[in-house]
Amino acid sequence: MQSIPFIIAAAAAVAGALVPFQGGANAALGRALGHPLWATLISLAISAACLIPVMIVTKVPLPALGNLAEQPRWVWIGGIAGVIYITAAILLMPRLGAAGFMTAVIAGQAIASLIIDQFGGVGLKARPVDPVRLIGVMMVILGAAATQWNALMRG
Repeated sequence: MQSIPFIIAAAAAVAGALVPFQGGANAALGRALGHPLWATLISLAISAACLIPVMIVTKVPLPALGNLAEQPRWVWIGGIAGVIYITAAILLMPRLGAAGFMTAVIAGQAIASLIIDQFGGVGLKARPVDPVRLIGVMMVILGAAATQWNALMRG
């Protein structure tokens, strides 16, 4: 069973590998539609159109909506973050390139993740930041800067 963490990490890597394709495709869609927000809307609509049949086939039960009012307000941030991310990818990936955009995104994710872990945000248990994890995130930030080094030097 020691292979389970590797399989999970590999699945996450495959999912992550799809993200630059999503950004590039959405940027092209935004150009074709004349505005990035139309591309964001179409992308999210296609996501829903793909997800709904899977939910029907797998017989996912209807959600219990009654307890939503009792949930913390931050549970809604996922949808907001999705719109911001998709729109940012549409606008910024053509300017930064796939590697530049994605390394900046990953650096931002790593920084936010350390903060979430330190304080136990968004319903997760606290996992205090230790020096090794902090160094790891600093290396990610340096990698993001290295990816854009030439652009940074040109101003």
